[in-house]
Amino acid sequence: MASDEQQQRMVGGRVRRSAHFVPGANEKMLTKSLALAADALVLDLEDAVTPDRKDEARGVVSGWLADVDFGRQERVVRMNPLDSPWWRADLEATMVNPPDSYLVPKIRGPEDVVQIDQVISDLERKHGHPAGGVRLLVLGTETAEGLLRIRDIPTASARVDALTWGAEDLSAALGARRNRDEHGELLEVFRYARIMCLVAAVAARVQPLDTVYVDINNHEGLRADCVEGAAMGFTGKITIHPNQVDVVNDVFTPNEVEVAEAQELLDAFEDNRKAGRMAFAFKGQMVDVPHLQRAQRILAVAAAIAAS
Repeated sequence: MASDEQQQRMVGGRVRRSAHFVPGANEKMLTKSLALAADALVLDLEDAVTPDRKDEARGVVSGWLADVDFGRQERVVRMNPLDSPWWRADLEATMVNPPDSYLVPKIRGPEDVVQIDQVISDLERKHGHPAGGVRLLVLGTETAEGLLRIRDIPTASARVDALTWGAEDLSAALGARRNRDEHGELLEVFRYARIMCLVAAVAARVQPLDTVYVDINNHEGLRADCVEGAAMGFTGKITIHPNQVDVVNDVFTPNEVEVAEAQELLDAFEDNRKAGRMAFAFKGQMVDVPHLQRAQRILAVAAAIAAS
């Protein structure tokens, strides 16, 4: 279970259950997204923008960062990858009025994270912004190299605040014909990528953020995917359609029953601690420190959501 430090990083700042994609330079979709319950808006300069519109989209997104009131929503910019000709211009333009975070795609290893960190640090100094104020959400499995080295990616910079993964780009990198079987279940290599993203994030004490669910009309499938991800330990998910946001938020928000039981368990631990016990029977099950940590995490997440 998460340590106290990890819990603080996961919920001590912004709540990030849903991180919703907004195509760069699409004013209509931005306006609609501002009215959603998404915790973060990802202003996309990568896949949603054709090469001939990169400069235009970069200017529009920079204007949004300067002029638009995002309220409680985290402002995230998905920059272009380091093997493209656009990534440095993305950072130079958007760091004038910086976002809260960058979503960094197609990472190949920790040295990519270090390079981006260094450029952002230079731009923070240039524009007089607080050092280290901009965070990184890293896509760690969109390349085969990234998947092989995912253990070291989230620890490459103190800026890294979340680790997520991508099945679609990994499919292209591997030459896979699809990433799910006829029943909608992830094929083995993509399930491995999901597991390694989760484990690497938790080991680095950053947020594990689950990937998109692309079948936008399959609401039952989306909920099942969220339930499975939350059960595994993911604490949020990327969304690509407005109709997905409420489902994602619902699943990744502790419900009233979970909160009440977590508080009851916490109270029981306190009573038993006074009697010198840290392992005891609770509602027919033996519980000990891992159960205490799980209850503390549920209550911390619920409190952070209520305060957001």
